[in-house]
Amino acid sequence: MPDPSDRHRPGSQGYRRLNLAMACAGLAAFGMLYATQPLLPEIAEEYGATAARASLTVSASTGALALAVVPVTALAIRWGRVRTMRIGLLLAVALALACAAAPTLELLVGFRGLLGLVLAAIVGVAMGHVGAEVHPSGLGAAMGLYVAGNSLGGVGGRLITAAAVDLGTWRIALALLALAALVATAVFWWLLPPAINETVGPRTSPRAFRSLLRDPAVLALVAIPFLLMGGFVAVYNYLTFRLVAPPFSLPVAVVGLVFLAYLAGTTSSALAGRAADRVGRPAVLALGLGLMLAGLLLTLPAWLPTVVIGLVVLTAGFFAAHAVASGWAPVVAGAHGTQASALYVFGYYAGSSIFGAWVGTAWSGFGWPGVVTWVAALVGLAMACGWVVARRTR
Repeated sequence: MPDPSDRHRPGSQGYRRLNLAMACAGLAAFGMLYATQPLLPEIAEEYGATAARASLTVSASTGALALAVVPVTALAIRWGRVRTMRIGLLLAVALALACAAAPTLELLVGFRGLLGLVLAAIVGVAMGHVGAEVHPSGLGAAMGLYVAGNSLGGVGGRLITAAAVDLGTWRIALALLALAALVATAVFWWLLPPAINETVGPRTSPRAFRSLLRDPAVLALVAIPFLLMGGFVAVYNYLTFRLVAPPFSLPVAVVGLVFLAYLAGTTSSALAGRAADRVGRPAVLALGLGLMLAGLLLTLPAWLPTVVIGLVVLTAGFFAAHAVASGWAPVVAGAHGTQASALYVFGYYAGSSIFGAWVGTAWSGFGWPGVVTWVAALVGLAMACGWVVARRTR
């Protein structure tokens, strides 16, 4: 393995190209991954499905992605990270177009599941790639910028589909988003520098994963995204249903504007990454989790301004916490940084798939207060896990 001094340093051309390329990858991948989220009421209406069944179009993608993360990491070690990410994005664009033509809900969920499988090639490999290619002095900032690209992709995808559905149908909205993702994919191919810290081999040893899974610090760290992402996706899933119903009764295009709250995550993730390099990860993680809880409470009143403000605060807190925790994974794991990042991503999307659908029972039974209670409990558990990681790695 090359010496860390050979990696991309802050200010270098390679550092800038890598950051821009990974931001484009995040734009494309996360735009496609959550494309159906603002369209759930329309999808439910067309297929005569419940809110929980319609939300499977989101959970199928995130669940399949979670299951594919570890195998795809092994594939990336065999093929190379750069090749794996490039091919994965192209296949994802093709499947995103297929989703727009799905005649039944079952086929739509199936295509969305396949989309999640191939997106593992970019989402599951990207953090490990950044960790391997960037000099330690700039790792926190680089990871924060990558997460910022993810948040931009999330908000961009949702805005495109929410706006397009009022001009046509949700199918046209998904097709337009797939074309936008194709453009971002082309830019990613052009900008991404060749790997400078990559050893391509025939296989990866399962002992690396077994070693990591026996480490309490790694397990606690993987639990953080599992809990936080599950709660975060649940908020956005069921807030859509809340805002199109009385007393808000907002049109879908207006509801889509609520996803501009993701821009708070774009800023907070970049700031949190730099702050983690300077003042330490535990303090910045605790701040992010505190913001999430405050934002949740602000969404409780049935008054649109407080709901929007609460969503902005919640989103800023979530992405700050995610930027810190994701940059912590390769540090905690040491030599097995790529595998640890894969486990982190597995936890992230497993939580999204499980809680994104499961919290629907709280929405059906207790309305928005039930969703807030569930998500607050998940954030509290994540706080406990952060304390474990900090104690174990002190």
